[in-house]
Amino acid sequence: MNFAAIREEYQGEPLDTSTVHPDPIEQFRRWFDETLQAGIYQPNAMTLATATPDGDPSARMVLLKGFDAHGFVFFTNYLSRKGRELAANPRASLVFYWEELHRQVCIHGHVQPVSPAESEEYFQTRPYEARLGAAASHQSQPLPSRADFESAMAQLRAAYPVEIPRPEHWGGYRLTPDRIEFWQGRESRLHDRVQYLRTPSDTWDVIRLFP
Repeated sequence: MNFAAIREEYQGEPLDTSTVHPDPIEQFRRWFDETLQAGIYQPNAMTLATATPDGDPSARMVLLKGFDAHGFVFFTNYLSRKGRELAANPRASLVFYWEELHRQVCIHGHVQPVSPAESEEYFQTRPYEARLGAAASHQSQPLPSRADFESAMAQLRAAYPVEIPRPEHWGGYRLTPDRIEFWQGRESRLHDRVQYLRTPSDTWDVIRLFP
């Protein structure tokens, strides 16, 4: 396969520091609303990158479940690899890529668990089987066979046929950003990049970057 021949021309709209919203959260909301209007499949899918204290990185896809002025929220098993890495090194990056709009958003910042009440509220919105799986899974740990997992699910299903209590090891995280970059693909790889940097006074500097 000739990988050099795999090439797509980007046709995005211009992006400039003079036209973006001064608040990156509102700029993100604008773009996210446009992904919804465009009918993009799972626009809330994002790459979450974490690292150990000595710098060994890992990344995976997770789903954004909410955002506001305080940050971006996702849920997972606190004992998973990402949970253990966030406990030891509470810094992370999020990346959204919306191919149909030739757009990317990179978000970097500090991560901390959401409140137990917030985790409980979201857990109760999940379908029964999803709650069952969250309770039965020892996420990121070795699993001898699929049958072992299904057996654990069956035991929990018998013990909790209607309501499943949220495990203490399962809940949400909120990433509070200190740097957000909006990337718009343009023709001939002459992309537009606008970066927001949080200042010590909790405002935002808006900077244009070279492509």
